[in-house]
Amino acid sequence: MFDIDERYKGGEKAILVHVDFSNSNDSEDLEELKMLVLSAGASVMGVCCCNRKIPDTKFFIGSGKVEELKALMSDVESDIVIFNHDLSPSQERNLEKEIGTKVISRTTLILDIFAQRARTKEGKLQVELAQLAYLQTRLVRGWTHLERQKGGIGMRGPGETQLESDRRMLKERIAALRSELSEVEKQREQGGRARKRNEVPVVSLVGYTNAGKSTLFNILTKSEVYAANQLFATLDPTLRTVKLDHIGDVVFADTVGFIRHLPHDLVAAFKATLRETREATIQLHVIDSSDERLQENIVSVEEVLQQIEADDIPQLKVYNKIDKLEGVVPCIEYNDEGNPVSVSISAKSGLGIDLLFKAISECLGNDLVEVMAILSYDKASLRNKLYDAKAVISEEYTQNGEIVLKLRQKKKTLAQINSMFNNELEMSIVKPKGFTFKVNIY
Repeated sequence: MFDIDERYKGGEKAILVHVDFSNSNDSEDLEELKMLVLSAGASVMGVCCCNRKIPDTKFFIGSGKVEELKALMSDVESDIVIFNHDLSPSQERNLEKEIGTKVISRTTLILDIFAQRARTKEGKLQVELAQLAYLQTRLVRGWTHLERQKGGIGMRGPGETQLESDRRMLKERIAALRSELSEVEKQREQGGRARKRNEVPVVSLVGYTNAGKSTLFNILTKSEVYAANQLFATLDPTLRTVKLDHIGDVVFADTVGFIRHLPHDLVAAFKATLRETREATIQLHVIDSSDERLQENIVSVEEVLQQIEADDIPQLKVYNKIDKLEGVVPCIEYNDEGNPVSVSISAKSGLGIDLLFKAISECLGNDLVEVMAILSYDKASLRNKLYDAKAVISEEYTQNGEIVLKLRQKKKTLAQINSMFNNELEMSIVKPKGFTFKVNIY
């Protein structure tokens, strides 16, 4: 197997390099890079900043800044340089040769953090796949020093260059990973299909990294998912089932936090991991309301949701960390149709959690109906079907031996069950809001 020990190893002293391109709308955020470095376990010893219109083809930064970078490294005794940008293989090589130390890009740093955080089999496979996909481009574009012939018995003649061998081995490993991931994904899909059959809604927590998703997830589900004040504290999706009043079983999913300019390979590799986000009934978009870059973070999350094809799912914005703001109280905001669109809470202090549950129930309840059904004794098969659909809330018996069922389920599901029994359910709407039905079956 090809040695991929090219990734950054935490615990080092780092110098950060940030270039502000005046003609670009996609300039990376320096403060975010600092948080990424700290999350990786490194120390920020200094920062080198400059302005350019376009990257330098040889060093990405100008030769003058290279000399400034060398002097800074000498002063602070740094042992690694991390660029807040993607570098070409040749730029990395030229910089390392000139500076005399390891140089890595923002993408390499993010991949390393993901490698540190992955815990599940699927997560580890996804990370390795993303690493190899990234490494493959470095082989093709820049590893000309590997263009040497293999020698030895059986390898004479045209043979195979080391570079060709490395490419072949990478392709083989990538193919094996994709095959293994396919099997893992099938298992996950089976669980998803089971939830769909049982009409179990999924509430997926999404948001900018470090917005407090895992803390909120622990409050909502009474779990102990790892939560920390660092980027990508949560990587692998975590699912928990919670029983909500008037709704029933609901699956909550905690997912990896998003950042600005998430590497494309990483987005592609984690599409399967983010399936719970893409197939959720509703999304809770958790937002750090105390962050001065609040609007920028919201836009970044929406961009990633679009990338993973999850931007058309109903969304409830959750403005978290209101305990850090003065004069802000827990509340629910509604649109003109009377549906909740946002909730202000503090997951850490518990402020507004009751309102959040209320808003979630209202969002999920828009598609539910309530039915009172009176079944004669010979309708046992229909009764069993309603129980199988988890539609029965309560059951009572009349003096005549009839079964009185209180039902709550999606209107579509009840209609399907009704059609299986020759549409014997006669429903009449009692309340326009709440969808209460009375049904008599004899």
